[in-house]
Amino acid sequence: MRGLREKVAFVSGGAGGIGTAVAERLIEEGALVAVADLDEDRAIALAERLGAGTLGLGVDIGEEASINRAIDAAYVHFGRIDILVNNAALTSPAVMSLDTDVTDIPLETWNRTLEVNLTGYMLSCRRAIPLMAAAGGGTIINTASGSGLLADASRVAYGASKAAIISLTQYIATQHGKDGIRCNAIAPGPVSAPHLREFAGEIFAIIERHMPMRKMGEPQDAAALIAFLASQDSRYINGQVIAIDGGLTAHHAHVVDLAEHMGLAAP
Repeated sequence: MRGLREKVAFVSGGAGGIGTAVAERLIEEGALVAVADLDEDRAIALAERLGAGTLGLGVDIGEEASINRAIDAAYVHFGRIDILVNNAALTSPAVMSLDTDVTDIPLETWNRTLEVNLTGYMLSCRRAIPLMAAAGGGTIINTASGSGLLADASRVAYGASKAAIISLTQYIATQHGKDGIRCNAIAPGPVSAPHLREFAGEIFAIIERHMPMRKMGEPQDAAALIAFLASQDSRYINGQVIAIDGGLTAHHAHVVDLAEHMGLAAP
């Protein structure tokens, strides 16, 4: 893709599934990458595996001081920040099990989820935008979710945080486009990973039944979209949210069941 060679990217949640795929793809495209993750050891190990042009950093996206230190360290190391990929999220099983509905969710779970998933993105943008603007511009890609577009049976805080990320994306695009900064969001559907299928295989099968492509996405699919949005090939795309879910959000929830009821081939 055009315009990525020698550009500097800061990727939070960089040692996770999508984050790792993003770092790999950006390096493949010739970018320099700061891999930042709560698990600093994994971030450093990934950076070492990817080789020259990669920096591993620890960051707690729920803490402003930690965010500032990590972005500043990347800026000092590389001399600039051209691309910010906000990809970190609070997804620990212990927290997610408490993220139910508004009548039941503990307030501390709600607050911590928004602190990490939403406020952390805002603080990352607040630190990076002046650096980008001073250099003539840059691009920001926020990882939202299909759960920010449509509601689910649980995870009210997660869904609300992802919906708010979409709005944050639009505000940043509107307010900082004049600075040469673009901001877009991706909304991934369920992403396949071996460790997830080990304990959620039955749930995955239910979801896949309703997906037009009959399969989950892979981290590399999201990484390809992020690389495109970071590149000059997307230079006139700003303030958008792009669903990457194999068509899951393209149809009514009842389509498959109704087709079966009518004796039609399921779409």
